[in-house]
Amino acid sequence: MIDVISVLGAGTMGHGIAQVAAMAGYQVYLFDIKEELVTRGFNSIKNNLDKGVEKGKVTSEARDKALANIKTTTILSDAASPSNLVIEAVPELLELKRSIFARLDEFCSPSTILATNTSSLSIKDIASSTKRPQQVLGMHFFNPVHIMKLLEVVYTEETSQVTINTTLEISRHLGKEPILVKDSPGFASSRLGITLGLEAMRMLQQGVASAADIDKAMELGYNHPMGPLKLTDLVGLDVRLNIADYLFSTLGSEVFRAPEILRQKVAEGKLGKKSGEGFYKW
Repeated sequence: MIDVISVLGAGTMGHGIAQVAAMAGYQVYLFDIKEELVTRGFNSIKNNLDKGVEKGKVTSEARDKALANIKTTTILSDAASPSNLVIEAVPELLELKRSIFARLDEFCSPSTILATNTSSLSIKDIASSTKRPQQVLGMHFFNPVHIMKLLEVVYTEETSQVTINTTLEISRHLGKEPILVKDSPGFASSRLGITLGLEAMRMLQQGVASAADIDKAMELGYNHPMGPLKLTDLVGLDVRLNIADYLFSTLGSEVFRAPEILRQKVAEGKLGKKSGEGFYKW
């Protein structure tokens, strides 16, 4: 039975995952390496829930219960030891993730499931740093976590069926619609999303249409809630470039070769909404 979930990393994705887990009734430990980071993450959760109450989407009782379900810590062992499920949501650096998973073996119960929120890195490579690859998989959430329904559950050939079934059940309990995807570069969502995003950038680079009109083509013509260039601004151009380079190096397809316009903007520090400018000005 899963009743305690630990989330490693209190950033945008981490605090979002902690919020939905707490709202689903789980006891949650939110970990990060500095007190200021976990405090900021917890405050973001509180602000999200307060806005939900203001809009009538969350009751004040549900908000208070969710906040009471969350404990914050900067000590990894305190977060990992009581947990049945650990969800890692740290930056997309393979060796960082591998080092964390190796440490989790020291602190976690032998039955604990270890999940990574990576959007493209090899689950098998991450799992190989542990002594329990059969209990390792991907749980790829989408931003903003408390709104987006999709959850990509990614398994390797070593992931046990029990681990898969348990994770799918938890995913639904979190209010998500899980899809089951085999471990492969970019999985399903990132591979498709990057393909569309990079082609939109190439079109912009070639002067086919403006950023706004390229986005409008997908929003109005294909009913996408947001165009690929605006979405890239929200995700971060640097994040998209890292994923594109990874997919190009692993799959070798020209589809994933990053266009010059993307490299140039990243070099200029135009990373999207977080820097104030990307393909749009914010």
